[in-house]
Amino acid sequence: MKHIQEIEQFMTESSSVVTLGKFDGVHRGHRKLLSRIHDISRKRGYQAAVFTFSVSPQVQMGARQPKMLMTNAERAAYLREQNIDLLVECPFTDEIRTMEAGHFVEEILIRRMKTRAVVVGTDFRFGKDRVGTPAFLKSYEEAGVFTVDIIEKEKDAESGRDISSTYIREELEKGNMEKANELLGYPYFITGEVVHGRHLGHSLGFPTLNLNLASEKMLPPRGVYFSRTKVGGRWYQGVSNIGIKPTVQGETLGIETYLFDCSLDLYGQAARVELFHYRRPERKFTSLEELRDQMDLDIRAADEYFR
Repeated sequence: MKHIQEIEQFMTESSSVVTLGKFDGVHRGHRKLLSRIHDISRKRGYQAAVFTFSVSPQVQMGARQPKMLMTNAERAAYLREQNIDLLVECPFTDEIRTMEAGHFVEEILIRRMKTRAVVVGTDFRFGKDRVGTPAFLKSYEEAGVFTVDIIEKEKDAESGRDISSTYIREELEKGNMEKANELLGYPYFITGEVVHGRHLGHSLGFPTLNLNLASEKMLPPRGVYFSRTKVGGRWYQGVSNIGIKPTVQGETLGIETYLFDCSLDLYGQAARVELFHYRRPERKFTSLEELRDQMDLDIRAADEYFR
C-alpha cells in the first residue's frame, strides 16, 4: 500500500476508484465502502484508494474530543490488511478547510488522484461549508468525468441505528465490549510497544506486559478485561487491566496484560491487545495479598470464558 501524508507533493499516474471519509475504526459501515471500491477495482483495473484526514475535521474544529477508535498508525495498518492500494492521509490545513467543493474535486480527485470512480456514504459532505454532497458528485457523473456510487448506511439489527463511530464510542464508554466488537466487526484493540513497568505483577506471581499508549487512543472504562494479545508473532489469551493501579499508588493511565502460558522476554516488541469482555471496574485493595487473590479469580474466570 502506498501511504501519502503530504497531498501537495502527491500525483498518481494510475486511475483510481476512491472512497472518502474519516474512517475512524474502519467499522462495518466503512467496510461496505471498501468492499465496493474493491469490486470496481477488480472489474475496471483501477487502484483502490482511500482519502481521509490526518486529524478528524471535527477534532480540528473543536467539535469533539481528540480520542480516536484508531490511531493513524493503526488505521493505516488495518487498511493495508484490507488490501487498499493507496491511502491519502491529508493534513486538515486552512487551505483544505476553506477549499470550495468544486476546487477539491478538480484539484484533488481529478488532477492528483486520477479518479475514475467515487464511492461515498449517503451522509458524506466535503468542501467549504460542507456544500459538497453525493448529489454534487453525481453532477460529475452526468458530465462523464467519473462514476459515483452512493452506499446506504449499515444498520445494527438489534437497535435499528446506523452503525457509526459515535455509536461505537457510546458502547465503549459503557464497557460493553461485546456490542462494540459486533458493531466494529472485529475485537477492539490497542497497540503499542512493550515497555518496562514496575514489575509488580512478577513479584505477585503474575508477570505482565505493559504497553506504551498513544495519547489520542480512546480507552474503555478503567478495569479488568478478558483479552487476547498478539506479540512476537503469536497469539496469547489473557487478562488486561486498564487503569492507574491504585493499590500501589499508581498515577499513570496504562494497560497491562497477563498472558496465559507465556514466559518470554517481550520488551521492545510491538503488541496488539484485543478486548473481549469487561470483567470488573478497577479498585483499590487493602493489601497486595487481597490483590493477588482477586487476580487469581480474574484469571480463572478468563480461562473459563475462552474455553
